[in-house]
Amino acid sequence: MSRLAAALSKLGPALLVGGLAFEASIYDVKGGQRAVIFDRLQGVKQTVSGEGTHFLIPGLQRAIIFDVRTRPRLISTTTGSKDMQMVSLSLRVLQRPDIDNLPRLYQNLGLDYDERVLPSIGNEVLKSIVAQFDASELITQRDIVSARIREELLARAKEFNIRLEDVSITHMTFGKEFTVAVEKKQIAQQEAERARFVVEKAEQEKLASIIRAEGEATAAEEISKALAKAGPGLVKLRRIEASREIAETLAAARNVTYLPGNSQGSNNQMLLNIGSA
Repeated sequence: MSRLAAALSKLGPALLVGGLAFEASIYDVKGGQRAVIFDRLQGVKQTVSGEGTHFLIPGLQRAIIFDVRTRPRLISTTTGSKDMQMVSLSLRVLQRPDIDNLPRLYQNLGLDYDERVLPSIGNEVLKSIVAQFDASELITQRDIVSARIREELLARAKEFNIRLEDVSITHMTFGKEFTVAVEKKQIAQQEAERARFVVEKAEQEKLASIIRAEGEATAAEEISKALAKAGPGLVKLRRIEASREIAETLAAARNVTYLPGNSQGSNNQMLLNIGSA
């Protein structure tokens, strides 16, 4: 046992050094990450390491870990429209690095590629596209403006090996003068609509009056023709019917105790002098 212990005591430092060397020669790439290798002799290697455990030469090589998951970024700018109205825009982009070109991306921009590139190209594209539209068109054609910005920004980001998953306008405000002008225009449109409604209503009422007058004239003409054909007998019949209705109404009233008569004859006559015929 003493010999074994002595042998292990001699091998202990060697095992420790070996374990440290092994640990320094491996690196892990987690989920959602990729790695590129920087070699002190050859520079950045043009290979990309995927998820898992990999080997390198300690002291000579170093692993650079990239997060390749899609991440959001907000780009804001204030610029002028085609009709010289000030517009404040906020653009939300979902971006990630181009995995196949990670070595070149690291060589040109480094790990903070999004900080270096996206604000500059985002402002450039926003100012260029907004300047092609009037302020009113930016409101009414927002989907077209957004599509133009997306198309242009995708192309510009691709030049820097950056992939954009989505581009959308999240905020758009205009200067105070334009806002006041829009409010005045809306008020004027509402007043014009109200005035047009009043005019249309008056025209409809006038047309209804004309139609009503024509109907009454036609009815009067028909009644005159009917009276002319029927002679005085129809008038007497209408008098009798009217007198009967009046008599029934007065008879039902509580405050009437008798029906008035005509002193010229023995028979009581009602309102229209029925007996005179």
